[in-house]
Amino acid sequence: MADNNIFLFVPNLIGYARVVLGLGSLYFMPTNHVLAASLYILSGFLDAFDGHAARILNQSTKFGAMLDMLTDRCATMCLLATLGSFYPSYLFVFQLVMIVDVSCHWIHLHTSNVLGKTSHKNVGEEENALLRFYYTSRPFLFFMCAGNELFYSMLYLLHFTYGYTFLGMSVIKILVVLLFPVAVLKFILAIMQGGSAWRNLGYIDIKEREESDKKQ
Repeated sequence: MADNNIFLFVPNLIGYARVVLGLGSLYFMPTNHVLAASLYILSGFLDAFDGHAARILNQSTKFGAMLDMLTDRCATMCLLATLGSFYPSYLFVFQLVMIVDVSCHWIHLHTSNVLGKTSHKNVGEEENALLRFYYTSRPFLFFMCAGNELFYSMLYLLHFTYGYTFLGMSVIKILVVLLFPVAVLKFILAIMQGGSAWRNLGYIDIKEREESDKKQ
């Protein structure tokens, strides 16, 4: 008989480890940038394995999906809050990114649940082609998520150090420049995701009201 104690499923154990690593990263952010960045990036790196483990071991759960998403959103939000204090001239930009990141992911997950989808990553043919590709291509999804997190991590490190140099240029600065378009595209995708979710939620309301009118 299968063990259905989902709290001890492998992907959820990875999720718990990510929470611990994330909290450790936040604790050391003001004082130890090397340790903080290492813990943060390691937590993000493990994000690629919990979903893989869930599929391989047939241990996908709603609990794990929520744990994964909240860990991602909270970690990114706290890092952006830190960046806002490091780069006060861009505080509004970081605040805007936080608003879009949290709200659009939440409404997307909520609408997916209302629609009865087994996963918020299941998108229909009616969705925007780019958004559909984002969720159906695992390499592209990984590249976008990893690139986005690495961009903000490099911005964090840049506050403390230029790091190693290559041909007289800071490697950290090079990564920031190269990854900036990824962060912008990720921001746009989040807006598209949120807009689609709000539209679908509105359609649900319209359908329910029409069905209610027919019964009267």
